[in-house]
Amino acid sequence: MPQQIVYSPRYSDNEFEYRHVILPHDIAKLVPKGKLLTEEQWRALGIQQSPGWIHYAIHRPEPHILLFRRPLN
Repeated sequence: MPQQIVYSPRYSDNEFEYRHVILPHDIAKLVPKGKLLTEEQWRALGIQQSPGWIHYAIHRPEPHILLFRRPLN
């Protein structure tokens, strides 16, 4: 696991722009299990990205990886 927060490059389909964020172990253990985070919650963990990103899915095999998306403009 990384020692700091790692941000993937952005990728997209016809509807959304996506990215995933990999959390270090000490931060990942603070994420509530089985719950999508609000913007206020993920910012409180130290995740920094522009407004509009939504934590939209949980990847159960790797809960330290948060999946985000936002509508294409």
